[in-house]
Order: sequence, then structure tokens, then C-alpha cells
Amino acid sequence: MSPLIRSSVLIACSLPLLAVLTGCDAKIDQFEPNTLYSLTLAESRSAEMDAAQTDTSAVLEQVFGTPNEPKWPSELLSESAPALIDVERLERAAGPISSLQDGSHLGLYREHCVHCHGLEGDGFGPTSLALNPYPRDFRPGVFKWKSTRRNAKPTRADLRRTLVHGEAGTAMPSFLVLPKEELDALVDYVIYLSIRGEVERELLAEAVELGYEETPPEENLRIRMPLARDGESASDSPADSEGAEATREIIQDVISQWASAEEAVVEVPASTSAAATSDGDSIERGRALFHGQIANCVGCHGPAGNGAAVTLDYDDWTKEYSTRLGLTPTDREAMKPFRKAGAPKPRPIVPRRLQGGVFRGGGDGETLYRRITQGVAGTPMPSLEVTETESGKGLTPDQVWDLVRYVQSLGKP
Repeated sequence: MSPLIRSSVLIACSLPLLAVLTGCDAKIDQFEPNTLYSLTLAESRSAEMDAAQTDTSAVLEQVFGTPNEPKWPSELLSESAPALIDVERLERAAGPISSLQDGSHLGLYREHCVHCHGLEGDGFGPTSLALNPYPRDFRPGVFKWKSTRRNAKPTRADLRRTLVHGEAGTAMPSFLVLPKEELDALVDYVIYLSIRGEVERELLAEAVELGYEETPPEENLRIRMPLARDGESASDSPADSEGAEATREIIQDVISQWASAEEAVVEVPASTSAAATSDGDSIERGRALFHGQIANCVGCHGPAGNGAAVTLDYDDWTKEYSTRLGLTPTDREAMKPFRKAGAPKPRPIVPRRLQGGVFRGGGDGETLYRRITQGVAGTPMPSLEVTETESGKGLTPDQVWDLVRYVQSLGKP
């Protein structure tokens, strides 16, 4: 066993809280419900969420199984749907930590990921409060570091890159030493947790529209397991009920967004020969753009990218249960119910200090081009319009490349 893997196992098994949660090999019967999002919906829509949460949790277990026995809802998908998840890999990543006689490992997610990202993928594992930034919460289906459009899901290659390289400037380590098949299994499991988490959120929001209050609505409107693809009932729920059909549409829609991620990859154009001149000239043009009104990078990243600008903003994960509800993140009393429901303590988001040359998500030219044009999902980092000709609304591809070269130059000695 490599030192990196061994340290991950030791951390996971030595933390008292995690021992209570998983015992490192204890049986876990079910995922915990997303009480944080239920509370957020209750506050934002003045709704009672207990009944909705009960029905939603029941459907989730029927569709996606449990932490020890995961399921994939292939029977609810069309025959032409791409094979997004390999069930054997999913089962290998799930469950308690163990190994076979041939040395292969099982329970990979708990071995390597659960102590930071949590059993449900909520980013609230036992070590999370000691980390800055916090580990990612997979459940909203929003990922920062990817090659796709801002609002699209990451590709498998994007998730694999994060596993292989880690994230510079964060506690996310590199798992380069893991065998290919283990990396593939972990990618499947992250996608699985994200889809399951987003379906849960969408079902809870739909329940409010269907009329859930302190008690469930009439049977036809209840969140229910939909019919299987072959037309046979997958549960005792009424055939073709409105609630079951809404459940099917949500499951299919979330999965289809992941299945179409490859189609959303942002193509990066090459610099034209007319703009190539010299790197020095390109960097100087990029410097002007960095401080200019269109890109206005200096407004957040500070003069020369030193991160000195004062910002009082938060990421979208935090805003959802604070500012978007009209609450102040620094108000401890207002945040107390949300903290109790599983929210980390709100922390202002800090723009990247570019002078250090530490670029989360990668510092190569294509990655920075995408970062500038698409922004960073879930954060205040905005997207930038790309125009064919120079204008006051956006930057041309060559201007974006000038800006990329300037940003890269900031990280050099």
C-alpha cells in the first residue's frame, strides 16, 4: 500500500466522528436526507417539508439504493440512453472498506473520500470544518473545475483530472497512484452521488408545487416510484400518476444532463498568426485588458493579480441558505438552524491570488481560456462574452489569449 493511500485509510479510521458514522467497516442502512435543502425550501417557500422529505427519501432508496447496496435506474431510462454508470464499478466504490485476495480494494469512496466529502457527498465529512476551502458538496450538481460550459456538468475526463492531479491550493490531494480501474470506479461514484443528490433536491422542490403540506396531497400527486420502462409497475403506486410522472421526468432530466456533458465541452480556438507578434507584446496587451473596463479582472484579483482587492461575497452553496433568503451570513443566530441542519460556517469567498502561480483547476492555456470565457460555476467569477470583432461588450478570441498570457506571466518568478 502506498503512503498516500495508507494515510487516507489511517485518517478515515482514526477520526472518532467517522468511526461513529461508519466504523470504517460498519453497515450503513441508508443515506441521510438533505435536511439543509429542506429547511431552505421551508424558509423560501413557507412550506412544510416533513411529508415531502419522507416520500422523497422512500423514492430515492427505491431508485438509487443505499450506501452499501447502490442501484442505478436503468429501467427508467430509454434504451438509447448512453451507459453513464457501470454498475460493477459503482458497487466496487460503495460499501465498507475491504480487500480481496488478489489485492483489489472495495469501498473505495469510504477509503479515500468520505472523511472530507461525507457519506452523502454533502461536503460535510468529519475533517471538513478544518479545511479551507470546504470540500465540494456534490448534491447540487455544480462543479467548478471543468472543460464544459458554465452551466453544464463536467465530463468524466474532468472528474478524473481532479482525482489524478488534485486541486492546487486546497486539501484535495492527487490520487495518481491509484490503479485505473479504481479511478474509474471513483468517478462513477461521484457522478452517482451528484445525480442522487440533485434528484433529491428537485423532488423536494417539485413536492412543494404538487401541494405537499403537513400531510401529503392526494394519492395521484404524491412523489412516487414511476413505472419501469417496459410498462410494468416498479412499485405499488398508481400507474401514470402525476406525482410518479414528475418523478420520472426529474430523474431522466438530471441523468441526461450528465450524459450530454461531452457535447458541452468549450472548444478553444488557436491564436491567429496576425496577433501572435511576440509573447512580450501579447502580455502587455493582456495587462491592459486585465485593468480594462470589459474584463475588469483587477476589480476582484487586485493590482497585478495580488488578490488585494477587498470582497465581501460568498459562493452559491453558501448564498442558497443565507443571502438568497434575506439572511446575513455573519448573523450567528440566523445561521444557527442551518448549521444544525448540516451547513458549514459561512466564509467569504476569496479571489485567487494569481501572483503565486497556483491556479486551481489547471494553469495551462486552454484551461485558463475556458476559465476566463465561462467563469467559475458556483462562484462570483463571471463569464466573459467572446465576440468576433473588438467591441465594448466582450473580447475577441485573440484578446482572451492575450489575457491568458498575462495571467500566466503573473505566476512566473
